[in-house]
Amino acid sequence: MINFHSESIDFKVKNPIKTKRWLKSVIEAEGFELSDINYVFCDDEYLHKINVEYLDHDTLTDIITFDNSEEEELIEGDIFVSVERITDNAKDFKTTFDHEFRRVVVHGVLHLCGYYDKTDEDEKLMRAKEDHYINLW
Repeated sequence: MINFHSESIDFKVKNPIKTKRWLKSVIEAEGFELSDINYVFCDDEYLHKINVEYLDHDTLTDIITFDNSEEEELIEGDIFVSVERITDNAKDFKTTFDHEFRRVVVHGVLHLCGYYDKTDEDEKLMRAKEDHYINLW
C-alpha cells in the first residue's frame, strides 16, 4: 500500500490513484513486491531538520528515503519530500512541477529498490531509470 501524507504544508497529490498504480508498477518491474510506502510531503524546513537529525547533513534536499524493509523482496519505507525543492528544481531545470514531482517520487522508490546516486556512475544509472519510468507514466 502507498500512502500520501503532508506535514508542515497543505499538499494533495494530483491523480493519486494513477500515481500509486504507476509507482507499484515500477516496484514490480524492478522485481520487488510492495509492502508499504509512506510519502510525507513537507516544506524545506521540515525536511532540513530530518536531514540534520537523522543523516547529520546540514543541507537542503528534495527527498530523504528511509528503507524499513525486513525482507529482501519486499519494499517498505518512509519517503520525505520537500515540495519547495520540487518547485525550485522545476524552475531550475526548466520543466513542469508535475514532471519534477514524478522524478522525485520515483527516485525514492528506486532507492528502496537498491539504486544509489552517490557516485557519477550510480547517478547516471539512477537518472536513466527515472527517465525510463517517467516515460511510462
